[in-house]
Amino acid sequence: MTHPLLSQIQTPQDVKKFSLTELNQLALEIRHRIIEVLSVNGGHLASNLGVVELTLAMHHVFNSPEDKFIWDVSHQTYVHKLLTGRNPRFHQIRQFKGLCGFCHPKESPHDHFHAGHAGTALSLALGVAKNRDLTKRQEYILPVIGDATLTCGLALEALNNISRDMKRFIVVLNDNAMSISKNVGAITRILSRLLSNPTTNKIYQELDTIVSKIPSYGPLLSHQGHKITESLKNLVSPAAYFEQYGLSYIGPIDGHDVKKLIDVFEGVKDSAWPVVIHVLTRKGEGMDEAIKNPISYHGARPFSRDTGKFLPNPTVKPTFPKIFGAHLLKMAEKDPSMVAVTPAMSAGSCLDEFMKKFPERCLDVGIAESHAVTFSGGIAYGGKMKVVTSIYATFLQRAFDNVFHDICLQELPVVFAIDRAGISGPDGSTHHGIYDISFLNAMPNMVITQPRNGQVLKELMESAFSWKRPTAIRYPNLATEDADNPLQEREFGKGEVLVEGQEVLIIALGHMNSVALQTHALLAEQGIQATVLDPIFIKPLDADLLCRLLLTHQKIVTLEEHSVIAGMGAIINNFLMRQGFSHVQVLNLGIPESFIDHGSHQDLLNEIGLTPDKIVKQMMTHFNLKPTRQCVAKT
Repeated sequence: MTHPLLSQIQTPQDVKKFSLTELNQLALEIRHRIIEVLSVNGGHLASNLGVVELTLAMHHVFNSPEDKFIWDVSHQTYVHKLLTGRNPRFHQIRQFKGLCGFCHPKESPHDHFHAGHAGTALSLALGVAKNRDLTKRQEYILPVIGDATLTCGLALEALNNISRDMKRFIVVLNDNAMSISKNVGAITRILSRLLSNPTTNKIYQELDTIVSKIPSYGPLLSHQGHKITESLKNLVSPAAYFEQYGLSYIGPIDGHDVKKLIDVFEGVKDSAWPVVIHVLTRKGEGMDEAIKNPISYHGARPFSRDTGKFLPNPTVKPTFPKIFGAHLLKMAEKDPSMVAVTPAMSAGSCLDEFMKKFPERCLDVGIAESHAVTFSGGIAYGGKMKVVTSIYATFLQRAFDNVFHDICLQELPVVFAIDRAGISGPDGSTHHGIYDISFLNAMPNMVITQPRNGQVLKELMESAFSWKRPTAIRYPNLATEDADNPLQEREFGKGEVLVEGQEVLIIALGHMNSVALQTHALLAEQGIQATVLDPIFIKPLDADLLCRLLLTHQKIVTLEEHSVIAGMGAIINNFLMRQGFSHVQVLNLGIPESFIDHGSHQDLLNEIGLTPDKIVKQMMTHFNLKPTRQCVAKT
């Protein structure tokens, strides 16, 4: 399929010239373009197919970038990118050095914030609106939020701060599965249209202004008018919920009717109050497989354009999250005191089977990371229940104080399964889990571990509750080995030497041990025998083992897929100084102090120098190592 209309668009202003018929045709072309590219690259498919008409209508009515579109999470901005001059590069989305899968201000002036976490749009939009008003500008501010945003405490805090007299502030609620919109039936639709029609609202606002000016009785009459209107709306729609926050409610609107969306946006441009437009969309619109399986096609991997079916996985190895989910279910089957908590990550963290079998013990609290952590502490209180809180590393950042105040300070033995620890590949800088060690290490009572493979992961899961302390088990979303060997209890704070050598000690964290062993083999080819140590425990370190190894090793390399300035390397450096090993030469290798963009895992490792060949070169230079003439066989 060619894209004759889409190919004409250089800026959003080009959208304004199209007729209604052409806009509907353009919607088809956009969906085809998204499916065409994501079938190869993967990415956020269902959500973007669902917002095509909505995005078209916004760009048709408003003037980006002067009018500010502020997208919550921003994973649903592929259509926005196509309409803002990025169609020629769209085939590179989520690829190394290509377009970002989220909004990115360095990529386009139409992207105002680099957003990847939910719940931020309303707060940012209110701040931008305050900036606009203080500097006497007139542009429109349009935060675009999803139904799940309203489970996020930050969004509710922002709602609580919306001023009733704020003009040109239009909240677009993109609702694709929301319980608040479940009121159905003919009378509901009729009354919703009557009470929520832009014209009706405008008339009501004008009458309210007139009535409120009546001497003595005006404010009382206006107040009673509000109460009557809100009571009627509360019977048939979500209007009262939003109006108590000072927002005029309009909707629900068919999110796939371009004309209706355009009419509504035009109708609210002169509103004297802030407005919320409730838009009903369907995830995966235009692709049957995505409609039937919106969760699977939310973050889709490559698929067949002809059938919509996912292509076979290139590796047969299980991933760390799959091993975690399967083994936690086994533990829950044996132990009725086992409870799992997740903040809207049940599918990504592979907890769906647990949730199906034990719904009362697998609890999804929505996009509420802080609540998830404190809630877990409450369940763990008293010691009768064993609580595993499954959360992505990048989202645990949002619950920093809760981990400190409600878990560590209370000495509650909650186990944190920290998923996506390390580079998050195509999702980029908003999702890389490379900072959690730094803040968890600062917290008394916290234990931090990382397994190198599936076997060690299961052993840590089985052993963690015996330590009776808050424990973090961090792991990446990567394929790994999972031998079906008998599980051994992991002794608290004990590391493991994988290869014994001399002179050079490589301390590698978690899955980086596979890189360390490859590095060891390359060094052996040059006659340099290195020791490879898997610490397993980052906190506490195995002090006895380290001190023994430091008696025979004067050169240390630390390898980690974490921020190098505040991760395992920094912890090792501190240990060396405190134990009197300041004479030991150290090379810390990890994620540099910069924001790492998106790309494949291997491309990003190569760029930051964490591949075996580049590690060897850095070691040879830093330690001034010289190859020996005798070549030692690989181990």
